[in-house]
Amino acid sequence: MMTLTIWSDFACPYCYIGETRLQKAIEELGLRDDVRIDFRAFELDPTAPKEVTTNTPERFAAKYRLSLEGAKKQIEEISQLGRELGIDFRYATTQYSNTRDAHRLMKLAEAKYDRDTVGRLNEALFAAYFTENLVLSDHEVLLAKGVEVGMDEKEIREVLESDKYDDEVRLDEREAAMRGVRGVPYIDFGGHFAVPGAMTVEGFRSALERELKRQQKENEDFTGERPHACGPDGCQLL
Repeated sequence: MMTLTIWSDFACPYCYIGETRLQKAIEELGLRDDVRIDFRAFELDPTAPKEVTTNTPERFAAKYRLSLEGAKKQIEEISQLGRELGIDFRYATTQYSNTRDAHRLMKLAEAKYDRDTVGRLNEALFAAYFTENLVLSDHEVLLAKGVEVGMDEKEIREVLESDKYDDEVRLDEREAAMRGVRGVPYIDFGGHFAVPGAMTVEGFRSALERELKRQQKENEDFTGERPHACGPDGCQLL
């Protein structure tokens, strides 16, 4: 089993694009049942308000020191990358707000539900932001998305109305800082190498194949000798 660890934020367009490309590469290589993905929280702006106070083109223009028309052009180019993957990508009309509670909801899913549910929730939250243009700080939005993927409504409400899993989100972000992660997506391949950014599908295929070859070599090296061990029936003799 190959384990990938992904740091991302639901308000990050390249995270949605990158993770979708990664999933396509996994499918193309027939590795769907052989890859486990662990999700880690990374807030692009931990100080973002819970209320929507700006529109995306104006915020984008101010952040990157572009004209409004230049910002719209860049946003459209990024959106087109998503559309090429079959996503109804609507970056220009996203509702920018704090994503901490969305990450806490993911932590609940990881703690209490199976990997399929976690993956569906991850996809649902990205789609909520970039396709449906919903406000991810809105507890009713998060509740609806959680229930939609099979999570318990009462359990979700209890988490959202408290600070539960806040420490887990902060722990993810501290780990990212210790690794020197300054941008997302950041994808760790089994602790052996990492990919910072949204590569192409072909790039992700190469990375997956590299990790597969490493695992195969490791297995070959391991099975090349006969390790000694003891069990209930006795010890292996020299």
